[in-house]
Amino acid sequence: MSPGDRRDMIVRSVLPLLIEHGAAITTSQIAKAACIGEGTIFRVFKDKDELIDACMIEALRPDAALSVIAEIPLDQPLETRLVEAAEVLYAHLQRMGAVMSALLHSGRPHRRGEPRKGARKESMDAMRTAIADLFEPERDSLRVPVDQAAALFLSMMMMQARSFPDGPTAKQLIDVFLHGALEAE
Repeated sequence: MSPGDRRDMIVRSVLPLLIEHGAAITTSQIAKAACIGEGTIFRVFKDKDELIDACMIEALRPDAALSVIAEIPLDQPLETRLVEAAEVLYAHLQRMGAVMSALLHSGRPHRRGEPRKGARKESMDAMRTAIADLFEPERDSLRVPVDQAAALFLSMMMMQARSFPDGPTAKQLIDVFLHGALEAE
């Protein structure tokens, strides 16, 4: 296994444990989850903080969600496309939030210049582009530019993921997003 593949395998193995244990995760738990010896961890990562930083960056990466969104057929109604995208993004944002919350609540201090800052912007830009693609077929029917519609949609999804985990369904949110809160006259 190449060093890069080993690194990726360790990060993928550790992510679920970070949600459960936060920064209090032990090298013994890491080694067991990744099916490696504890010494292997430190041949791949300088220290546990570097491994946690790599996990944070992985949690921010929207690659899997973007792959699913890219497969949403553009010939479906816009509402259907957006509901599908909302469900995918919600799952991604929940995972991302769970990792960050677990680390914060386990006492890992916020560190300036953490690698996640650049990763967060990259992630948001990629998600905005993917959502804008879903709006593209209706470009001429939108009241706002495609990029702005995508940004508004993402803002709504992020607010939903943070504030109302048991709130409205994706379908309800998309209905209000597309048609407003007022009854049609």
